[in-house]
Amino acid sequence: MEGRRLVKQKLLRYGYTTGTCAAAASKAAATMLFEKELMTSVSITTPNGTDLVIDVLNPHFSEKTASCSIEKDSGDDPDITNGTIVSADVTLIPDSDEVHRKMIRESLIGLAKENSYDGGFHVVISVPDGEKLAKKTFNPDLGIVGGISILGTTGIVEPMSSKALADSIKVEISVLSAEGNDSILIYLGNFGRKFATEELDLNPNPGIMCSNFVDVALDSSVEFGFKRILLIGHIGKLVKLGIGMFNTHSHNGDGRIETLLSCALEAGADLETLTEIQNCITTNAVLDILWDKDLLHETMKILKGRVEYNISKRIPSEIEIGFICFANTGEYSGVLFESENASNLKSFWKN
Repeated sequence: MEGRRLVKQKLLRYGYTTGTCAAAASKAAATMLFEKELMTSVSITTPNGTDLVIDVLNPHFSEKTASCSIEKDSGDDPDITNGTIVSADVTLIPDSDEVHRKMIRESLIGLAKENSYDGGFHVVISVPDGEKLAKKTFNPDLGIVGGISILGTTGIVEPMSSKALADSIKVEISVLSAEGNDSILIYLGNFGRKFATEELDLNPNPGIMCSNFVDVALDSSVEFGFKRILLIGHIGKLVKLGIGMFNTHSHNGDGRIETLLSCALEAGADLETLTEIQNCITTNAVLDILWDKDLLHETMKILKGRVEYNISKRIPSEIEIGFICFANTGEYSGVLFESENASNLKSFWKN
């Protein structure tokens, strides 16, 4: 793809995610079924609105079934899945059967409307070397076995080394400061930005995405003179602030489950509950247990206190800083806990 990002005087090329590959392969296969022609390329729009034209590999079709593959291009990002082949087999079926992945679903629904087709699609996504490749990623640690994840919040891979990303965060903050802003929103990833705009109805600007570099974002915000800071993050990242881990990348350690375990113990969880939590792999699994045991509210209250304490040790007292922690799945979906001053701080970004 043509997109570039300037990083330390170097133009680095953008790429696209495995999720984009899966959607593109599905669309190309379905198009062959309708047009009865082999596809050599396919156009697709990613969730963040980027239009792509991607080469199609190994196209085949019959009357009711078609298949093809897409080679993942991660651009100049150091990605272990770069060059991975993602394949799709699509079969026309008589009755509508919902395709559960948004980008794939939207691509196929659009094709169906264009071709006045009111039936459904059966889609199978495969990655030939996925099981072997997965062993080089963090998937096994997350309980994902047997293959790689098909992921991508925006559909686009932004080229960044760790140092380059940290440097770019500093630059973005310096620019916001130079524009005269004294308040800043810090999102811990795309989920944080989406929650802020869609669930909290906040204007996303002035704000930045800090990914795992909470430390860099906070320190730079103070250094460039911001007076108000509001952190918004999913529990999976923000929980690490409860043990003072301000760079949340898994390379630096984990501690998510242990932190929640400790907070649950303080909240009054019994030995059986603590054992269940200890065996969890994801934060969502822990939250499910806490919800079922009616311990979620008290546990989050304790975690909130720990996050507040660790932030207060890092940020000067004259800076007003708040935080909002949320979950986006389960019956407890929404804000899990927030600082006392969060409501006041949100008013600076209210639409």
